Amino acid sequence: MQQHPIELLSPARDLECGVAAINHGADAVYIGPPKFGARAAAGNSLQDIEKLVRHAHTFSASVYIALNTLFDDKEIEEAVRLAHQLYDIGADALIIQDMGLLECDLPPIQLHASTQTNNRTPEKVQFLERVGFEQVVLARELSLEQIREIRSATSVPLECFIHGALCVSYSGQCYISEVVSGRSANRGECAQFCRHQYTLKDAAGKIVEKSRYLLSLKDLDLSAHVKSMIEAGVSSFKIEGRLKDSNYVKNVTAYYRQLLDEIIADNPQLQHGSSGKCEFSFKPDTNKSFNRGKTDYFLNAPRNTPGSLDTPKSLGEEIGIVKNADRHSFSLNTTATLHNGDGLCYFDAGGTLVGVKANRVEGSQVFHRDHSSPQKGTHIYRNLDVDFLKKLKNSEQCRFLTVDVEITETLDSLQCDVRDGDDVHSTVELKAEKEFAKQPGKTAAMVERQIRKSGGTVFRVDSVSIAIDENVFIPTATINELRRLAFDNHLVARQESYSRPESQLQKNEILWLSNKATYLDNITNRYARDFYQRHGVTEFDIAPQGVKGEQDVALMTTKYCIKAQLGICPKISPKVKKLAEPLTLTDKTGVYELEFNCAQCEMVLRKKK
Repeated sequence: MQQHPIELLSPARDLECGVAAINHGADAVYIGPPKFGARAAAGNSLQDIEKLVRHAHTFSASVYIALNTLFDDKEIEEAVRLAHQLYDIGADALIIQDMGLLECDLPPIQLHASTQTNNRTPEKVQFLERVGFEQVVLARELSLEQIREIRSATSVPLECFIHGALCVSYSGQCYISEVVSGRSANRGECAQFCRHQYTLKDAAGKIVEKSRYLLSLKDLDLSAHVKSMIEAGVSSFKIEGRLKDSNYVKNVTAYYRQLLDEIIADNPQLQHGSSGKCEFSFKPDTNKSFNRGKTDYFLNAPRNTPGSLDTPKSLGEEIGIVKNADRHSFSLNTTATLHNGDGLCYFDAGGTLVGVKANRVEGSQVFHRDHSSPQKGTHIYRNLDVDFLKKLKNSEQCRFLTVDVEITETLDSLQCDVRDGDDVHSTVELKAEKEFAKQPGKTAAMVERQIRKSGGTVFRVDSVSIAIDENVFIPTATINELRRLAFDNHLVARQESYSRPESQLQKNEILWLSNKATYLDNITNRYARDFYQRHGVTEFDIAPQGVKGEQDVALMTTKYCIKAQLGICPKISPKVKKLAEPLTLTDKTGVYELEFNCAQCEMVLRKKK
């Protein structure tokens, strides 16, 4: 029976986060290179990436490089040189957005189509597969049914986000940051207009909502739907968070590791995407890491309301309600255990999120040094659990590889053979002075005891076989040195045994979805233009100055609908009073007009003329 590997893909802001992800169960990590990653603030040196690759390959895990910005003519040549350097240090794949790279002389490294390439239809994913992509990151907005349709039309591995922050616009189709502030989201410089406060008005100028975060979304959490997603055809489950710290990566990775392990254990058709087992000293809980509230987005509900309209900040976990309060303290109805130093927050009477530090805790009584306490009946959230954070900081090597060890002796040495669950085998010899034992019969027990002390390594000894003369005395220090040499040698053997999948692009003339290209296709260099021409595009309706030169730009195109979010969508509530349109959003940067394509359940935001 053929088994299907299931991949848990975690983010790495830096080397520390990448190692934390691998140690806490990731089958793969994605990380930004020195330049050209879609998170400009998360670049990494080649030296650090090489260290991460070496560590990941120890567990047969992969490292994907997010080379997923758009390039100009000069930059793309530099990006190709960088691609060769990344290939040379062992990276497993490049996640890319710019199709111009497919016209260049790339190394034989696998290419993954970034979610920035706007992968929403079977036709688009089919095209990407046929031109050479080995994995495709699907749009976050897809439903289970849409994923099934894509799976039935393609065979390329499908990757889906399952956790973390959400962009309100379709990825790769958000231009507001570039047009308004000159910072292109497609070049890793997003100014996060979706996290601004906006006032919503109707066509007559009447205020519908004032100063709310009307484009800010809750964070994605599809943990309840992983099994259904596997059945729909998803094989790679991606955690968002290349700007998050290592504690976030540890907790969220460990949570999904446990979840996927349970699913894989119950289905013989599935297999792990890498090697090793994890044991955690803490109970993973995603409520305790950064989150703006949770949503399953549009996976099951086409008119879901995923907005986080009151704040774009992290709420954390709701822990209770205020039952009594005075100026310097308040007590809670709660089952949570509170700690001195916990970070708490609540919405005040005006709807503003207020933070408060638990300076001292006595049971459910919280003492603080702020000017006022929350009122009775206020819901309290904890966005910093100091005890949980301490456990995360102390969590290091949670992942291990089981090995079988065999110790034999020759005339003047000891030999140690190590074999692991992937059938990687290594052997070392150590010269050893031997004496007649004063107490015969205890040598084997001592050797096994010392060999099993594998702490500080990635190995855990499953069995020990010993063939040593029981009349011989061997110093404990000699066995310890043999163990150290054997495990060091086996670590190298595992890294050298890793087989990286490679893929050499074969150019073809598969037809693009249209004979016309527009600014929505994100063509920013001559190589990308050549790519689309080779694939049948004959008309390029693109301003020479780029998106800023276009006359009428869809600044955002979203599946999210403000009318649905506010309960004023006529499809959801036919009796609701219709607002005079067009509706507008206003913030400190300008006035934006909203269009509603109700047939497609989409919303478009444009600059008001």
